[in-house]
Parts: sequence; structure tokens; C-alpha cells
Amino acid sequence: MTGFEEAAAPLRSELLAHCYRMLGSWDEAEDAVQETYLRGWRAWDGFEERASVRTWLHRIATNVCLNAVRDRGRRALPSGIGAPTDEIGGPPDVLPPETWIQPFAGDRDNLRLALIAGMQTLPATQRAVLLLRDVLAFPASDVADMMDMSVAAVKSSLQRARARIAEVAPGPYDVVEPSDPQARRLLDTYVIAFETANVEALTAVLRADATLQLLPDRAWYAGKAACSRVLAEAVGSPGDWRMDRSVANGQPAVAAYLRGQPFGVAVLDVRHDGIAGITVFGDPALVERFISAPVRARDATPYEHGTPE
Repeated sequence: MTGFEEAAAPLRSELLAHCYRMLGSWDEAEDAVQETYLRGWRAWDGFEERASVRTWLHRIATNVCLNAVRDRGRRALPSGIGAPTDEIGGPPDVLPPETWIQPFAGDRDNLRLALIAGMQTLPATQRAVLLLRDVLAFPASDVADMMDMSVAAVKSSLQRARARIAEVAPGPYDVVEPSDPQARRLLDTYVIAFETANVEALTAVLRADATLQLLPDRAWYAGKAACSRVLAEAVGSPGDWRMDRSVANGQPAVAAYLRGQPFGVAVLDVRHDGIAGITVFGDPALVERFISAPVRARDATPYEHGTPE
């Protein structure tokens, strides 16, 4: 193992989570980490340790991500690009994969889908500053060096980013961890209800304000009544569905199989009083990725609003 590989290997999981937060795509994050390691390996002989390897690689990774963001539009969830619909069973309005945020096999609450979607609404520079300061806990002076900005500009960008995130992303106060007994109970109910085609049990655990998003269709549904009608059509007959429990974006999730074939991944927004949201990623390729991937991003510092400057 070369000196670069020995120094860089322990940081891969952290870099991958950082790139995912920047880009909203697991696929793009993997590519960004590969590019980061390639650039780092090429520059290793000239690296004079004026900064830590961690700081140096995060600077490279952030710039790789900023370049990627400039080359394409932002990713989103359906709830971020249009109003909910009441139409059930209409023709699908399918958008291409590069439109959507992807789920990520991570167990930190700073990976929650709503927060990732909120981050994508930030200008790229603000997004990078927010992540480097509030998630990865780099000092403002280090972020200024990494971003080629003044410390004053970093603090200003951070203030604007925090204000925007407070508007578009939910606070951490009602987060239920996947390991919480309530989260496990609701996930079990969701799985058993689908596998036994029990619509009543599924509806019973939805909150009144529940949402349902079915990617890659841009249509989404708001309210228990609308979500229940869609789910009633989806459950089919007993035995149609099989689901493997998982964790995605710090939330309970399932890898789903329809009539024996991989279907996709569903991520649940679980609160103390029920399921507040179901986001279904109808991409069969995700099933194998979630089944084979270890739960990632355990080593990142938890996101907290208002981290001291």
C-alpha cells in the first residue's frame, strides 16, 4: 500500500457522504470520490502537509463537487418541484433519473431525505460552506482556505445557508432514529401490511398530513386520504410483495420485491405519532446496492443548526 492509499483509505466513507450531500446522488458521489482520489494520488508527491490529509482531501472533493454542480441542474424530490395531485391512476409523468435525489445507505440523521433535498436548493458555494462548517466541523479559517474565500465571506455564506435550510428542511426535534422501538414497530407494520395486502393496517399508521412520493413519477400525494387511495391500489394481493428491512438516509427503509423481482427502495419518514412520509424510489438497481452495501457514514459529525462560529 502506498503512502497515499494508507492515508486516504480511512477517509473514504466520510468523503462519500460529503459528496452525496453536495450532489444528492449516490452514483455521482461515487464518481466524485473516485475523481478526488485520482487527483489526490497524482498530487501526493507535492503534498507538503501544510494541512491535514483530511482537510486536503475534503478541499479536493468539494471542488470536484462544485464543478459537477455547475455542469447540471439541481436534483430534487417531487415535492420540491410541484404541487401535490389528487388524480389517482392517471398517465405517469416520468422524469429522467438525473432529475431526482437518490437514497443513500447511511444511518446519520444529517442524511435525511428532506435535509438533502433542502441542501440542493442552496447555491453551490453556500451548500459547501454549510457542510464543511456544520456537518464536518471544520474551523471557519480552514473553510476559507479550502474555498478560496475570506473568513468574513465564509461566515456570511454560512448565515445565509442556515437561514434557508431552516425554511425548507424540518428541524431535528421530531426525528425518530431507525433503532428506536417506535420506528421498528412502524416499519414492521409497513412491511407486514404490504406483504399481506392489509390496506387498513397500512392506513392506520399514516399521519393525517402524510405524503407519498413515487419516483420517477413527478406526481406526489399529500394527506392521509389521498395517500391511502394510492396505497390501496399498490398493495395488490397477499404475497405479491416481499420486503427486506434496511436503513437509508438515517431513516427506516425497505428494499422491495414485486412478484419476486427487484422493484426499488422505500424510505419512511417516521415520527413519534406515525408515518409522516413515504418516498418510493422505483429503481430495481437500488435493491442490490442496498442489500450489498454496508450502512455508511457513521463517522460524520451530526448536523446541528447553529454550530458556533
